Amino acid sequence: MEFLFTYLLPFLILLTVLVFVHELGHYWIARRNGVRVEVFSIGFGPEIFGWTDKANTRWKFSAIPLGGYVKMFGEGEHTGGGASERPLTEEEKAVSFAHKRLGQRAAIVFAGPAANFIFAIVVLAGLFMTVGQPYTPAEVGSVKEGSAAAKAGLEAGDKFLEISGTSIQRFEDVQQIVRLSAGERLELLIGRGDKQITLYATPQVSEIKDRSGNTHKIGLLGVSRQGVAYVRHGPFKAVWQAMRESVQLTLATFKAIGQMIEGTRSAKELGGPVRIGQMSGDFAKSGFVPYIWFMALLSINLGLINLFPIPMLDGGHLLFYGMEAVFRRPINERIQEYSFRIGLALILGFMIFVTFNDIKSLFNV
Repeated sequence: MEFLFTYLLPFLILLTVLVFVHELGHYWIARRNGVRVEVFSIGFGPEIFGWTDKANTRWKFSAIPLGGYVKMFGEGEHTGGGASERPLTEEEKAVSFAHKRLGQRAAIVFAGPAANFIFAIVVLAGLFMTVGQPYTPAEVGSVKEGSAAAKAGLEAGDKFLEISGTSIQRFEDVQQIVRLSAGERLELLIGRGDKQITLYATPQVSEIKDRSGNTHKIGLLGVSRQGVAYVRHGPFKAVWQAMRESVQLTLATFKAIGQMIEGTRSAKELGGPVRIGQMSGDFAKSGFVPYIWFMALLSINLGLINLFPIPMLDGGHLLFYGMEAVFRRPINERIQEYSFRIGLALILGFMIFVTFNDIKSLFNV
């Protein structure tokens, strides 16, 4: 019972919300473009319960709660024939996904990831208006002796203005950049009194354990800050700051992926459903605000991953639509079929890999 309420329930709530938001993006734009939606499912496999609305869409919860889908009439077909047993009537073509214009189909596919980004911005803006945004002036409180900051010449009272071309507004911005820059030489534009000076520092590589006991390599500069303050914003500024935060989190994700490709960051840090479930429970135990923040972070990652140009993902479909726009005709169905098989193999391989990581992490192997 403790496992159920501490980990499984927070994980299922989080996953259900994010999947619903993603699929709702597809559904809403599809309906706006006159496409008939046959099924809106949270989960895969056999239906547990559901209902049919006035538009004849079946809304249901299915047995395997690891995802979801929206099934549109005519999806996957390029002609009135194809997989159909008979040619479509004109009325059916009018509500068929396959018979919509290229731009409409692309908009419907893109709407899923876009909904995840919009949801994250709305959630963060809500937090910034109610609880407040963590804000600490980007000033150095003290410098640790022998640290990367000390070697670079940083002094107490210095103010961070830019790091490697990125504008700094808060000390939290400094932390985010430095954590992802272990062993990298950073150019620091510093305000010291009424002067601006340029210093160079290489964050030291350090290992930390997160709430769930997973080990991560991060960069440390060796400077302290003053106490953290939470600043509440009005609606417009909250939305702007939420958009800015979302962009920074997206760029940080890209940088981490790039480091894994380069080999400077271990792929062991990648986690799957088990680790997400573990972290969901840990954040939920920390309180409502950390849990909601984690939900916003995962929503950004879900939207981002779905935009990767891998067949089976939304980004793969968008890639084919881009090629269709260039060649002015749909890509050969057999090529698409083999591409989707390769994409499925890649996704299954990735799931096996991250689940293996989860198991090793869980048992400290």
